[in-house]
Amino acid sequence: MDKIAPRSGTAFELRAGQKLKVIDPEGEQVADLYAFNSANHNEYLSSGRSLDYNESLAFGKGSKLYSNQSNVMFDIIEDTVEDHDFLLTPCSKDTFRHFYPNEEPVPGCHGNLVSAFAAYGIPEHLIGTTFNTFMNVAVDASGKISVLPPKSKAGDYTVFEAKMDMVVGLTACSAGESNNFSYKPICYEIL
Repeated sequence: MDKIAPRSGTAFELRAGQKLKVIDPEGEQVADLYAFNSANHNEYLSSGRSLDYNESLAFGKGSKLYSNQSNVMFDIIEDTVEDHDFLLTPCSKDTFRHFYPNEEPVPGCHGNLVSAFAAYGIPEHLIGTTFNTFMNVAVDASGKISVLPPKSKAGDYTVFEAKMDMVVGLTACSAGESNNFSYKPICYEIL
């Protein structure tokens, strides 16, 4: 098992048929997930396609995550939380300036993914909306979005089965509100 330090990220290769288990070891910690087709970095995870083809804002066991070219990238095959977000962009220095103007901006998940994917020659402009594992986002009847504390408890996990060879980025989210204002590690295993 590998551990991602609080407020940081990593990237790694995942082969078709392998499973990625993302674990919240301490509870209430979001992990931003993004991925590219290993053979074609112009094919990447798509929030819009995934929301459209699942016909839902809710993701859990049985959901599929699609690429911008309408191919399945991941099947969610196990999920102890079944509460994730695929609407909000990864936090960034600009996010911190907007929502936390009295704090020193940090790179956030976007900056951490930019650094991690650079080792694979993937440019910043290709990084889009991440699958925010364990993130608790509510949308009310008027359309207002609220970020609430994650429902994940210590040891909760989600297992994603890879449907193509990919370069995957994963973070331990840096945004205060997303993690109930406490920053913790994320663990992962490739099975």
